[in-house]
Amino acid sequence: MADPTLARERPAGRTSALLRPRVAWLVALLPLLLAGALIAGLGEGERERTSLDSLPAGFDSTQGTELRDALPDEGAATAIVLWTSDSGKLGSGVASGLADQAGALGAVPTGPAGPVLVAEDGTAAIAVVPVQSDSATDNADRVGELRRQLADDAPDGVTSQVTGPAAVEADLAAVFDGADTNLLLATAGVVALLLLFTYRSPVLWLIPLTVVGVADRLAAVLATQSLAVLDIAWDESTVGILSVLVFGAGTDYALLLISRYRDELRSHDSRHVAMSVAVRRTAEAVLSSATTVVLGLLTLLLSVVPTTRGLGVACAIGVVVAAAFVLLVLPAALVLFGRWVFWPRVPHVGEAALVDTNSFWHKVGVRVARRPAAFVTGTLVLLAVMAIGVFRIDTGLDRSDQFLVEPEAISAAERLGESFPAGVSDPSQVLTRDDPDAVLDAVRGVDGVSSATISSRGDGIAQIDTVLGAGSGTDEALSTIDSLRDAVEPFDDTHVTGTEAAAIDEGSGAARDRLLILPLILALVLGALFVLLRAVVAPLLLVATVLATYAASMGVAWWLFTGPLGFRALDSGVPLLAFLFLVALGVDYNIFLVTRAREEAAEHGSRGGMLRALSATGGVITSAGILLAAVFAVLGVLPLVVLAQLGTIICIGVLLDTLVVRTVLVPALAFALGDRFWWPRRVGPATLSRSAGRSW
Repeated sequence: MADPTLARERPAGRTSALLRPRVAWLVALLPLLLAGALIAGLGEGERERTSLDSLPAGFDSTQGTELRDALPDEGAATAIVLWTSDSGKLGSGVASGLADQAGALGAVPTGPAGPVLVAEDGTAAIAVVPVQSDSATDNADRVGELRRQLADDAPDGVTSQVTGPAAVEADLAAVFDGADTNLLLATAGVVALLLLFTYRSPVLWLIPLTVVGVADRLAAVLATQSLAVLDIAWDESTVGILSVLVFGAGTDYALLLISRYRDELRSHDSRHVAMSVAVRRTAEAVLSSATTVVLGLLTLLLSVVPTTRGLGVACAIGVVVAAAFVLLVLPAALVLFGRWVFWPRVPHVGEAALVDTNSFWHKVGVRVARRPAAFVTGTLVLLAVMAIGVFRIDTGLDRSDQFLVEPEAISAAERLGESFPAGVSDPSQVLTRDDPDAVLDAVRGVDGVSSATISSRGDGIAQIDTVLGAGSGTDEALSTIDSLRDAVEPFDDTHVTGTEAAAIDEGSGAARDRLLILPLILALVLGALFVLLRAVVAPLLLVATVLATYAASMGVAWWLFTGPLGFRALDSGVPLLAFLFLVALGVDYNIFLVTRAREEAAEHGSRGGMLRALSATGGVITSAGILLAAVFAVLGVLPLVVLAQLGTIICIGVLLDTLVVRTVLVPALAFALGDRFWWPRRVGPATLSRSAGRSW
C-alpha cells in the first residue's frame, strides 16, 4: 500500500522517483551487486613495473637508466654480501672459506684476489652476487633465499648480511607485503569507530561504512584496471593512498548527507520525501567539492614522475566513485530503514532542526560575531607563528632515511661503510655509447671517485661502475656527481645514474612540478569557487585561508619532524602532495559551510545566514574533519617515511582547517564584511543583512 504521507509530500524530480519505496530497493542493491561482480570478476589491474616508473622523465639519471636497461644482462640486479667478524679480525682460513661460499653463490670477481674482497681493517669482507629476476616479487624471493643460504653456511663467529640495489629493492617490497590489507583494515576500523562515536547509534554507522567500503574496493579495481589499459605507472603506495582518500572523502560526504537527512526528518513525515530534499540540498556542495578535488588531482598528470601521474588518475577515479555512491546508493540504502535507525537519537517531526541557541557552535558563532575583527587578527597571528618553520624546510631524503624501521639492506650498508669506501654498497653508474675507455679515463680523473671499472658491455653500450668516496646523501657525494656529469659532458649519449644521481634529479623534478602544478591547483580551485558561489570576494578569501592553513601545517610539521621524530628533511615529493590534498580537501569544509550560509542568507541575511550555517553544520563538519585527519594519520601504518610525513602534515592541516579556520576565521571574515563577503552577488534582504547580529 502506498504511503499516504508520501503522496501528500512527494516533491517533483528524478531524485524523488528514485527514492520511492518500490524503487529504493533496486537503487540501493543493484549498484552494490554490480560493484561486487566487478570486484570479484576483474580484480585489481596488473602491470609489469619498470626501473623508469619512479624516475623523472627526461633527466640525466633517467636517460642513463634507459641505457642500462638496454644492456644484454639488464635483468640482473646486484646484491652485495657482507661478512663481519663478531670479534676481532677474519682469519685467513675463514677468508678462504668465504671465497668458496661466494663462488658457490655465483659471485663475480672483485679484484685479483677473486670473488671476496677483505677490508684493510680485516673485520669485514664483501662479495658481489648478481641476482637475476624478472619482477620485484621474483627479486625479493631470490634475495630472501640468498639470505637464508648465507645464514645456514656462515662460519662460526661470522655474521652475514645482504645489501646493494637488489637487497634494497627486496626490502622495499617487504614493506608493502600485506600492507594494503593492513592499511584497509586500519582505515575501516578508524572510520567505524568515529562513525559510531558521531552517531551514537548501534546500527546507523554500518550503512555508510558498508557503502563507502564497497566504493573503495570498486575504486581500486577501476583505477588500477584503467591505469593498466592506459599504460600509466603506479606503485605499491598508490592503492593505499587511494583507499585513504576514498574512505576519507566518501565518509565526509556521507556525514554531510546524513546530517541534512536528519534535519529534514524533523520537517517531513515521510522519510522518502525528507531524503529527496536532503539529496537536492546536499548535492551541490558534494558535487562542487568532488569536482574541485578531481580537477586538482588531475593536475598531477603534468608531473615528470610516472608514478605521480598514476596516483593523480587513480585518486581522481576514487573520488568520482565515492561521490557517486554517496549521492546515489547511500540515500536509497538509508530510506529502506525507518527512523529507528537513528536510535537512540531518533528525529521527530516538529523538533528544532537548525539552530539550537544552547549548542556549542551557536555560542562560538555569537562570540565571533560580536568581535569579528579581533578574531580575524588573532587567528592570522596564530597561523603566522605556526608557519615560521616553513622557511627552514629542507627536502630530499637519502636512502637510509626512507624507512621508519631500518631494514637489513640499510644497516648492512652502514656497517659496510665503516670498513670500505662508502660508495661500495651502492656504486653510481656511468652509461655511454661513446668510447668506453676514454669515458673511463675521464671518470677516474674526477675528485671524489675511489674507483671505476667497466662492468658490462653490449649492443654498443658500456656501463662503468663508479665507487664514490663520500657517504650516501652527503654534500660531498652530490658534489662528486655534479663533477662526474661535467667530466662526461663532452661524450656523446653518456649519462650518470644510480642512487645519488637519481636523488639530485628527483629533487630537480619535484621543484619543477611544484613550480608548474601548485599555481594550477590554486587557479582551478579558485575557478571552481567562482562558479559555485558566483562571487569574487568570498572565493579569494577562502583560497587565502586554505593557503594559510597549508603554510601553518607545514611549519608545525617541520618542527615536529626535526624535533621529536628526528627526521633530517622532507621527502622531495611531500610538499606537492600535501599541498594538493590540503588545498583540494581543505576547501571542502569551506564549501560545505558557505553553501549552507548562502542558502540561509536568502531568508536571514548575510550575517544571520552565516551564524545559522555555523550552528547547523558545526558538528557534522568537525566530525568530518576529525575523521579525515585520523584516516590520513593511518598512513603511518606503512613503515615508509614519505607516507608518514604526508599523513602527518595532512592530519595537522585538516585539524587546523576544521577547528580554527572554518570555525573561527571564515565566519569572522563573513561577519566583518557582511554583504561585501558575497560581492558582487546579493544573497539576502538588505535590511536583514544590515541588522543581523545586533541581538546576538
